[in-house]
Amino acid sequence: MIATLLFLPILASSAKGSLRLSAVKIWIAPQAAAAIPSDLPDIEFAVYDGTTEPPGVEDVDVWVPTLMPVPEIPELLSRMKRLRLIQTVTAGVEPYRPHVPEGVVLCNARGVHDAGTAEWAVGAMISVLREFPGFTADQLAGQWRYHHTGVLADSTVLIVGYGSIGEALERRLAGFEVNVVRVARTVRDGVHAEADLPALLPEADVVVLLVPATQATAGFVDADFLARMKDGAVLVNAARGSVVDTTALVAELNSGRLRAAVDVTDPEPLPPGHPLWSAPGLFLTPHVAGSTPASTRRAIELVRAQLLRFRAGEPLVNVISGVY
Repeated sequence: MIATLLFLPILASSAKGSLRLSAVKIWIAPQAAAAIPSDLPDIEFAVYDGTTEPPGVEDVDVWVPTLMPVPEIPELLSRMKRLRLIQTVTAGVEPYRPHVPEGVVLCNARGVHDAGTAEWAVGAMISVLREFPGFTADQLAGQWRYHHTGVLADSTVLIVGYGSIGEALERRLAGFEVNVVRVARTVRDGVHAEADLPALLPEADVVVLLVPATQATAGFVDADFLARMKDGAVLVNAARGSVVDTTALVAELNSGRLRAAVDVTDPEPLPPGHPLWSAPGLFLTPHVAGSTPASTRRAIELVRAQLLRFRAGEPLVNVISGVY
């Protein structure tokens, strides 16, 4: 989405009493610091990693937070008296949206992590279907255990939350001879409504979750949702851990009826001894789907372009407003 807002330059009093343009002050995440244009003298920045707070919080105009949310976000925002823009390096904005002060624009990094997340989802579903984790365990144990496995070809892949990442996933699935079924909150040509899920779930061999974390999606994949999935189906969670009822998922995995691949968990990080660690049929990674060099490059490109738009008073992109 493109913002229709235009930002006016910041004015400050000079020593002679006249008005002059004041520098735009930015707090930026370490992984995005390379986005700061080096040839613009009227941009000041400090790298903020979420631990040691730089000086001058009250003068920050733009905040680019770290990948992992910093603690005490409401308290920090309350001290950013001059803040006008929060530009995240993530697609999800749930840690910030409830606390955005009036007059501050919130923008996400839609598109930045599409390639990495879609690639992870394809790799994860193949890993589970072709039993790569099991074969890795056999390799470490020195066992030659020949048997047939599942396969992605001829299967139905149901994408729940069909947005830009879903589109990227479908492009990567194009050569695997699968039937892709799309579901989203916004119904459009070729995309089913969420209300159609009860009829679609029993037909899917793989269900991929790409919905945002909101109040409406908390616990969205509950015991009833999982019960509607066909025997032997694979649940792939590349969304947020809160979207899935962890207790219900563990129960299904322990029964052996379903398998899963998850990059996100609830709680997260997953504590030692949690039942998910030992659940059968589960392939688990520690929230790394979008953590790739491609994502870093694209985040830098997005943030740089956004900062230049902000400085020039031009419309911003990826503005979060209305229903998210």
